[in-house]
Amino acid sequence: MKGDKAMSYKNTFNAVSEDSKVTTAIKPLPKKGRPTIASIEYDLISTNPYKFTEQDILFKTYLIKNNIESNSLDTLREEFFSKPKACFRASPLVKKYGWGIHYDEQGKVAVYAVDSKSYKDMMKSNKVTILKGMRSKKL
Repeated sequence: MKGDKAMSYKNTFNAVSEDSKVTTAIKPLPKKGRPTIASIEYDLISTNPYKFTEQDILFKTYLIKNNIESNSLDTLREEFFSKPKACFRASPLVKKYGWGIHYDEQGKVAVYAVDSKSYKDMMKSNKVTILKGMRSKKL
């Protein structure tokens, strides 16, 4: 999906990848005192459910990971999304850590632990499109 505007699911649930070995969701932690993409995404989404879109999280993760502070965030964001970005189906949250990601009707996201009742309910819902997280390995 190319560009900031093009990347947006609505009423969609990204389920944990089929090849994930995780049966219980794991909170991603920083490594060597530095935040990882997974830990940043998790912190932003879990502490702000349904506040941010996927694009917001991708951009904020980029800023945090690269320790960028700027007065021209609009320009930076435009540059950031000028190249295609992977969607959350490729996120380590769904591939490695056992978190499903739900997009509401406005495209804002929240995470659900694979071992929770809410995750199971989401998987049975006929109100959302279910997409599986991308595989980590080829068959």
